[in-house]
Amino acid sequence: MFLVLLFALCACPAFSAQAGTVPSVEGKVFSAALDGTVGVSMENFVAAVLTRAEEEKGGLVIFRLDTPGGLVSSMRAITAAILESSVPVVVWVSPQGARAASAGAFILQAAHVAAMAPGTNVGAAHPVMASGQDAPDKEMKRKITNDLAAQIRSLAQLRKRNADLAERMVTHSISLTAEEALAEGAADLSAPDLESLLLGVRGRRVLVKGEEKELAPGSGTPVEIIMTSREKALQFISSPDIAYLLLTAGILMIVLEVMSPGGFVLGTAGAVMVLLGSFGLRMLPFNWAGIVLLVAGIGVLVLDLMVGGIGILSLFGLASLVTGGLILFRAPGGELLNVSMSVIGGMSLALGLFFLGALFLVVRSMNKKAVSGREGMKGKKAVVVEDLLPEGLVRCHGEIWKARSSSGAFFSKGDEVLVTELDGITLIVRGETGKELPGEEKEE
Repeated sequence: MFLVLLFALCACPAFSAQAGTVPSVEGKVFSAALDGTVGVSMENFVAAVLTRAEEEKGGLVIFRLDTPGGLVSSMRAITAAILESSVPVVVWVSPQGARAASAGAFILQAAHVAAMAPGTNVGAAHPVMASGQDAPDKEMKRKITNDLAAQIRSLAQLRKRNADLAERMVTHSISLTAEEALAEGAADLSAPDLESLLLGVRGRRVLVKGEEKELAPGSGTPVEIIMTSREKALQFISSPDIAYLLLTAGILMIVLEVMSPGGFVLGTAGAVMVLLGSFGLRMLPFNWAGIVLLVAGIGVLVLDLMVGGIGILSLFGLASLVTGGLILFRAPGGELLNVSMSVIGGMSLALGLFFLGALFLVVRSMNKKAVSGREGMKGKKAVVVEDLLPEGLVRCHGEIWKARSSSGAFFSKGDEVLVTELDGITLIVRGETGKELPGEEKEE
């Protein structure tokens, strides 16, 4: 009996400790910034950060989020990576003035801890096409909306947040301030700075891969992870604005090289720019109709320049460039992947002024007297270097030409004559005064 009581006394504290204690997560804190459009580059960066944190036994990952939205496919990959992470993830909408709009709202809801800095906002997650408009097909629009609404509701339920409010971000495009999100249960805490954030998450219990854990981040400075040069270059090239500029300028350079062959600078530079733009397209959901319109627009501009038109074709070419830029990228939920109107307007204005200026110079040159070639020889003075009887040699433009008198008159060496026309490579000349041929004089 004594042994049974002793065993019970020893086992009860251990059992109670096992039942009531939640394992704490300690280790280094990693911090990384997620700025700009949600795309493939951000997707790869998030995966790299989480992989490093897991390999180094990190205790917490803090993502500073500031995004206007982006690709649904990349958003799904990022949320899946956060859900599968063995290291707790804090998504902090920061700094003040930042936003977690559209796809960013999903990323915030997927985090183990959703934090927002004062002056930030979250929401407006209604799916639209790349042009900024709703899907043209009502049934497709309903399917996309319901699918995304179910996803964000599922994320909010998993993290024990306000699922109804999260769903309305998709169905009704509502947007909340940091204070409203905290009060309505769409966010977990508000933190103006990193120190406040670390204090706010310390002791908080979260569910990490089905296991409840208590956050115990260290007091040291978090390890900052930044994009590598390759990731930065990829993010830069895959920007819709940059891809549009590279493609447009590259195609133009190649066309100009074909029109005036003999060099390689324009052609080589154009080919490189087109390759870079194509790589950017590979990272974005592009529309072939937009590519065709870009090429057609530049072709029409060049054609107008070649035929010496009056600018009508250039207007059609510019319209094609603008339309191509507007529909170049497409993706449900990627409403901010369209090329910005400032870039389209600037590029169209620059190309328009260039081609209209070139067209003006072409038209003006057509009204000028020719100064070179066959037409340019007419009216030029020449000096006889071998008597014209009526054929001989003259010097014109520093060159020796075969010449013939137009009237059959005789011109001696040193006389000045005027070129009236060309007969093959023979100049037809005349003079103010002329002498009759000696042969004809003797015959009389």
